[in-house]
Amino acid sequence: MTANNSATPPSSIAVSGPADTRANGRTASTQSTRGGTFLAALGVVAFSLTFPSTVWGLESFGPWSLVAVRSALAALIAGGFLLALRVPVPERRHWGGLAVVAGGVVVGFPLLTTLALETSTTSHAAVVVGLLPLTTAAFASVRTGRRPSRAFWLAALAGAAVVIAFAVWQSGGALSAGDLYLFGALLVCAAGYTEGGRLAGVMPGWQVVGWALIGCLPLAVAGAAVALSFEPARLTAHGVIGLAWVAAGSTFFGLYVWYRGMASIGIARASQLQLAQPVLTLVWSVLLLGEHLTPAAPVAAVAVLVCIAVTQRTGT
Repeated sequence: MTANNSATPPSSIAVSGPADTRANGRTASTQSTRGGTFLAALGVVAFSLTFPSTVWGLESFGPWSLVAVRSALAALIAGGFLLALRVPVPERRHWGGLAVVAGGVVVGFPLLTTLALETSTTSHAAVVVGLLPLTTAAFASVRTGRRPSRAFWLAALAGAAVVIAFAVWQSGGALSAGDLYLFGALLVCAAGYTEGGRLAGVMPGWQVVGWALIGCLPLAVAGAAVALSFEPARLTAHGVIGLAWVAAGSTFFGLYVWYRGMASIGIARASQLQLAQPVLTLVWSVLLLGEHLTPAAPVAAVAVLVCIAVTQRTGT
């Protein structure tokens, strides 16, 4: 019969079993991990330009006015996206977390590092802030209750040791006056990263950044008005470019891809990618600011990248 002739032979029928389901799940998980790693790494690249851009911005603005204007501009960009896409206001239960993000990465870290860069070189600040991955992993373990593996912690500690050794080598064994600002920046930023990474699991990362910026907008506008009256702007090409990057690149775009990456691969693992940030910042400091690196830089770069590779291969 026609029905029999057109029927598919039993041997050719594709049957989806548990093995196929597990294989598809592993493929999807691998793709998600790779995508999350790429986004987090893109955020690290954006962040690595923050210190050189801040130094440029300080050519035109004082530290307080630069941070206030930076936050206000970033909030306007974020507000435009939120308004255009008609994003609803977050639920009240998320407001506390957004306040931590705002205080840590929108206000605290930019202000403290900008003040530090008035007395510290870009390279020195970069290597001190290189301790951020370990600080973030510690905050994340406390906040989320997760315990990274022993191999993960050993690799993270090794990376931190490399960063500290490089910092001491760069500074000749002496700490700059801005180190207290930098250590404070580490703490507030780690708290903001951890809370932002958690929130990025329940809402898009760009919305976490956007609402944190919007929450700071009234303070940023008021702060800019007051700061500019005491620190008049002297616009230069470098100053304007630096301001534009720290507002649109570091504060909005960088945090967007960073939080989205953290939501995909986990806070602790994503934070270890930042071990590469000091090295990248040192490269930018040479290319953009004309700073000179010591022979130890390539050695530190290789050691840090090895630590990153280990942390990416160990479970969290």
